[in-house]
Amino acid sequence: MFAYMNRGNTSCLGAVDVRAKLVLLLAYSITLFVVHSWLGIVICASVLALCIFGSKVSPKQYFSGLIPLYVLLAFTIFFNAYSINADVASFSLSGFDRGCLYAARVMLLVLASLVVTFTTTDTTLTWGLSRLMAPLRVLRVPVDDVAMTLTLALRFIPVFSEELETLKKAQLSRGAALDCGNLVVRMRAWLTIMIPLFVGLFRRADQLSQAMDARCYGLSDKPRTSLVQKAFTLRNSIILIGGLAFLIVVGLCL
Repeated sequence: MFAYMNRGNTSCLGAVDVRAKLVLLLAYSITLFVVHSWLGIVICASVLALCIFGSKVSPKQYFSGLIPLYVLLAFTIFFNAYSINADVASFSLSGFDRGCLYAARVMLLVLASLVVTFTTTDTTLTWGLSRLMAPLRVLRVPVDDVAMTLTLALRFIPVFSEELETLKKAQLSRGAALDCGNLVVRMRAWLTIMIPLFVGLFRRADQLSQAMDARCYGLSDKPRTSLVQKAFTLRNSIILIGGLAFLIVVGLCL
């Protein structure tokens, strides 16, 4: 998964300007939380499926390594479906439907973010974020630093997934019962993975901060420049306007 995020993507989505992709990702995220019907969710999921197909990235790369997200979504559905009254847990069909709707929104949002990161290089993503936030320079907002921070946050997603898969395989080779027993037994088994996982992530973050400090990042307060200035073409304008119009219609009608 990490390899896909460090090389250029030659798909049709990879050729779309990063600014258009980021604006459409924001509009798509808003649309997901505006629609209140399953029809709207299905339409959003269908659009995302087309984007995944057009990204030329295997669907397995999107869905593998998201086990923590699956656990979070399962808890979301469970706590919406069951309510406790007088120490008695009761199942609610409407709550189950609501929990599934929330889970679908979060899942689609994560997958949409992965589509953008899979089809955009690190440098291009940072450049696009800084260009979109350029008007905030008037308010003395450190646009370049914010863009770099957001980019690093997105890039840590595949690092997290890769580290999780490595630790999972290591524990399975030691006979860990990750898929056996009741919920309590499984959660205890997963603790042997989650603790070193977060320790490793903090270690990576510390190493990254030291590397950036050694390269004098942030020493100058002048705006960063780019070797190649990309023009926003007519094709990208059509994609952006068409995508925004479609999402607005879905959000308002569904």
